[in-house]
Amino acid sequence: MDEIQKEIKELREKIRYHNYRYYVLDDPEISDAEYDRLFRRLLELEKAHPEWVTPDSPTQRVGAEPQRAFSQVRHRQPMLSLENGFSDQDIRDFEIRIRRFLGGETGFTYTVEPKMDGLAVELVYEEGHLVAASTRGDGIVGEDVTANVKTIMSVPLVLTPNPGAPPVPELLEVRGEVYMEIEAFHELNRKNLSRNLPPFANPRNAAAGSLRQLDPRVTAKRPLNMFCYGIGELRGIRFQTHLELMAALQQWGLRVNRPYLRECKDIEEVIDYCHELERVRSQFPFEIDGAVIKINQLALQARLGEKSRTPRWALAYKFKPTQETTRIRKIVVQVGRTGALTPVAQLDPVEVGGVTVRRATLHNQEEIQKKDIREGDTVIVQRAGDVIPEVVKVIASKRTGKERPFRMPTHCPVCGAALEKTPGEVVLRCPNLACPAQVRASLRHFVSKGAMDIEGLGEKTVNQLIQRRKVKEPADLYQLTMDDLLELDGFARKSAENLLRAIRKSKVTTLARFIYALGIRHVGEHIARRLAEVFGSLDRLMEASEEDLIAVNEIGPHIAESVSSYFEDEGNRRHVERLLRAGIRFEDVAARGADLSGKTFVLTGTLKSMTRSEAKERILERGGRVASSVSRNTDYLVAGESPGSKLQRARELGIPLLNEKAFLRLLEGKNG
Repeated sequence: MDEIQKEIKELREKIRYHNYRYYVLDDPEISDAEYDRLFRRLLELEKAHPEWVTPDSPTQRVGAEPQRAFSQVRHRQPMLSLENGFSDQDIRDFEIRIRRFLGGETGFTYTVEPKMDGLAVELVYEEGHLVAASTRGDGIVGEDVTANVKTIMSVPLVLTPNPGAPPVPELLEVRGEVYMEIEAFHELNRKNLSRNLPPFANPRNAAAGSLRQLDPRVTAKRPLNMFCYGIGELRGIRFQTHLELMAALQQWGLRVNRPYLRECKDIEEVIDYCHELERVRSQFPFEIDGAVIKINQLALQARLGEKSRTPRWALAYKFKPTQETTRIRKIVVQVGRTGALTPVAQLDPVEVGGVTVRRATLHNQEEIQKKDIREGDTVIVQRAGDVIPEVVKVIASKRTGKERPFRMPTHCPVCGAALEKTPGEVVLRCPNLACPAQVRASLRHFVSKGAMDIEGLGEKTVNQLIQRRKVKEPADLYQLTMDDLLELDGFARKSAENLLRAIRKSKVTTLARFIYALGIRHVGEHIARRLAEVFGSLDRLMEASEEDLIAVNEIGPHIAESVSSYFEDEGNRRHVERLLRAGIRFEDVAARGADLSGKTFVLTGTLKSMTRSEAKERILERGGRVASSVSRNTDYLVAGESPGSKLQRARELGIPLLNEKAFLRLLEGKNG
């Protein structure tokens, strides 16, 4: 073989291997720069020798000309949809039907995996080479999207078995879900809005729209990914279980959601894992809308067969939806603690993710104009995890002509002050620091969990204290008496004692919490911790110049100007002094336990003694860092009950594991 041909072959094999490490295993072995050098070298050689370019070369992912229309593809085996279940009883009924059909047979197991919210696709490999890709379509006939699928980096053009893997089959039809990660979806929508293009309603909508582009070069610019979950026709090899099959797919280079694919011994274990996936769904970087339950034994799947359109051996357990359609009754304006005005949609009540949603943020006037949101519009509303509900998209086809455009006011709706707008910002602000709305919001922020953490001082109590003129500013909280609280609705002696105790307890806090509690614009919890670490004392921070602040890593000009201006204001300095006179003092973080400076922690599972956010806060207070995923840079994995795939990953990398007891001992600076 010619030396150049040999180099081309070796480069292709290396690039395929490193693609597998990066996109399938999420465990790269080389830097991006080194990968780029390999790829550029292959491009150079293929450009010089076009006669040696092959369709399965890593350089040929994008290159097809735009199509006029998608041709149709008939699936060898139908791509069936799944029967849906919405309750625990639906899952138990699924097992009853299976046992009845199998004549009471026992000894089988189940698999459960996340149900991706994307676009179903079938890949066809012949002798290990990708020859076709198609959408589900109606289950019998789909659209040919081969050129577009080839642009997805996690889809191998050639199946390359790892050492010890089963031989690549002569024919493999693999089914999977093409999807877009949540952050990539938001970035795509930001770009669309900046170009006056309509936003996508959700990541699934974005993935489907991206994959069905007639020009593959457009698809190539969209950050699509794919997980494989099953097969159609398979020739040349047999497997006993679904788990074995999924392991083989991954060994051949296909991407499988193995960390979250779990074998369950009985139906109650299935139900527990479905609930666990629903609890943590907001922690996934991609959207899942349910869990897929399957009989693990493939021979039993074959015996069970299918009904008219659904297999008997699988069930899709659907989670409560995070998006719903509703109508905007009216748009009102809220005034926040920094004086920022936020338009809020008052909605026809709708159930979203198990919560009744009546209001959703519209962010600002610019966002309203970009999305063309009007009072009376029918809209898609989204609530993901604990995120404030937002209006994602207007359904323009539902308009009747009675919808009313909205404009932000020129004066504060609470105190009447003329509104101001800082150059370069889209937010309108009320400049009146005594505005009742700002006072209420500032107090709620001051007592919040990440700030002074005064338990029992909720929104209703704060509002009562302000309305009855018991409190005008945070320092007044520390002057409250038993008689003051007993005048409030809902307070008896015991509840008043508990609140007074919580207020006294909050006097001993950390500098970082206090800085955050002040509500300085642009200063969140992380920046507050950074300022506390660098300046070490409140006096030094209050005297810091903008230049001193900008010199701090992560502090930019906007934050520096905001912090400097805050402490230059005499009213703010008096506010701080009153708080200190009320008895607030700062605890030395080092005295609270171990110094975890420079240590990186990852949390998984449920802790009994604290929430995950509390555990994160305790790590951060001691100088540690908290990461969302396990890598070689992780120092400790804290594993509570029902840990996820992070535990397996940590074991593979040899990361030290801490159970809850060991974690608490470490926080206190104790060994063993």
